[in-house]
Amino acid sequence: MNIDRNGPLALVGSGEFLPVMAPIDAQLIDSRPARVAIVPTAAGLEGEGSVKRWLDLGVDHFRSLGAEVVAVRALDDESANNADHVEAMTGCGLIYYSGGDPSHAISTMRNSTTWDAVVAAWRTGAALAGCSAGAMMMGSVSASPRRSDLVDGLGLFADLCVLPHFDRLDQRPGMTDSVRERLDSDVTLLGIDENTAVVVEPSTGIGTVAGDGRAWLIGAGERQSFDAGQSVAVDFQVA
Repeated sequence: MNIDRNGPLALVGSGEFLPVMAPIDAQLIDSRPARVAIVPTAAGLEGEGSVKRWLDLGVDHFRSLGAEVVAVRALDDESANNADHVEAMTGCGLIYYSGGDPSHAISTMRNSTTWDAVVAAWRTGAALAGCSAGAMMMGSVSASPRRSDLVDGLGLFADLCVLPHFDRLDQRPGMTDSVRERLDSDVTLLGIDENTAVVVEPSTGIGTVAGDGRAWLIGAGERQSFDAGQSVAVDFQVA
């Protein structure tokens, strides 16, 4: 598959719409249409207050960066197939999924017209970002430290499981090992610290760490860490 026209993919450990992430977000919209879609799907089970909070933060954040912002309230199966949400993706230079429940985000987006429109926009050059649950949904599998089950992700990355908030989660004894042990040996576990992103260019398949923390690759009995500015030495295979 030719992926040279695909936009960058940003996997963010935490910090969506906060000032600390502004340099990364400015980079994502640089040289692209200054129109951003905020998609709070992962908060769909948390009530209107949580959804509104994410949308208000996202609108204020990206307006401060000079972008037009559109709110895409694709929160459940019905709204994820709303034709207005599909239309909202037109002309976007960046589509951003905020945090919440990764399983809900995955089940709501899977086979939806909104997700089809997101992927189509990404394949024609739009940047695509996901923070916390929004990052977890993009891998081939999603694994929560608090649940024993594994959930098939939306598969933008093959053989990848993203673990956000990594610096905080890894302080809890056995937490990272419990996730790693549930994964098949051919699945890479990518830990991303809070206020940190791994920005992947699909044309090269290489991720670059940006932000305040580190990214981590955790295999069977070994781990590697990567500081801001470093390339993550893993063969990202964008599906």
